[in-house]
Amino acid sequence: MTPAGGDGGAAPRTEDGRPLRLGIAGLGVISRFYLAAAERLPEWEVAAVCDLREEALATHRGRVPCHTDHRDLLAAGGLDALVVAVPNHAHAEVCADALRAGVPVCVEKPLALDPADGQRLAALSREHGVPLFTAFHRRYNDRVLDLLDRLPPPGGQVRVESVRVRYLERIEEHIGADTWYLDPARCGGGCVADNGPNAFDLVRLVLGERPSEVVAAEVVRDASGTDRQAVVELAGPDGRGRGRVELDWSYPGEVKDVLVRLDDGTELYADMLDGRPGFKESLWHEYEGVLRDLARLRSLPDPSRAVEGGLAALELVAAVYAAEAAAPGPPRPRTPHESNEPHKPREPHEPRAVRRSESR
Repeated sequence: MTPAGGDGGAAPRTEDGRPLRLGIAGLGVISRFYLAAAERLPEWEVAAVCDLREEALATHRGRVPCHTDHRDLLAAGGLDALVVAVPNHAHAEVCADALRAGVPVCVEKPLALDPADGQRLAALSREHGVPLFTAFHRRYNDRVLDLLDRLPPPGGQVRVESVRVRYLERIEEHIGADTWYLDPARCGGGCVADNGPNAFDLVRLVLGERPSEVVAAEVVRDASGTDRQAVVELAGPDGRGRGRVELDWSYPGEVKDVLVRLDDGTELYADMLDGRPGFKESLWHEYEGVLRDLARLRSLPDPSRAVEGGLAALELVAAVYAAEAAAPGPPRPRTPHESNEPHKPREPHEPRAVRRSESR
């Protein structure tokens, strides 16, 4: 789903004029951005929360209904949408139960752990006529939106030749108490499974929403089997344009950027962290964009199409792991952090490391 520009007119509300009622399943590190966005946006109000951990629910008790089982949350009824921010391995189950209950879903990436589960969820979305929306929050980044405005129009004389997306960070600094990120069985792998969907989605946003193809991939794992680094080469829709995704979970600092090269030699650059030096500061406005688009899903003529972006990213993740498995020899672990310099393309200016000023 392509983010709508501006405010899109009046904020969507229910037929009786009240705000839309949002449930949140999973109160880990990402949930605070949804909670803050719902508090700031007039179209939403948080109606219920759910988490297995009593300590996570403690600050919400007495303010909204609290549940330790998502099925109880759904059975209580009254929700206009559910945010699914549980660990990755539980996405498919929680999304499926919400779709069967007729509740629109906004799920954190990845949609599921494998494309087969994603296809089953898409079938449920079609069967029940309920939207299933993957929260690609970087689509709403103001620097990315500025870059999109500078792209040449489709069908013009100048075309996009290539796009490179970098997603580099030290993962331990970003997960707080959510240590499941470092468990390949619960995360789905590592940087490819978790950061890959956001990066692949940005490539699709620039090159075109139709399917892209993995043409080469290098994946580096640590001794526990978690993929910590990856470089992925993509071919755009119908072979037009090239994409390159660089992922790193062992990077000393943080870089999230997009570099687009046009076939006339022009380079367009977006530093997604620019202007927001605080730790994770860019996420506040991005998740407002996510919830604005989630509210608009109610008016889609075919709500089942909302799942397409999540499916496309999930299939690219699977293709990367398939390419890794097909490569000769075992996966090569290396000690973080080996230099990324062999993979570093030139760029208009050097990105800066984000300040770590926010306590968790």
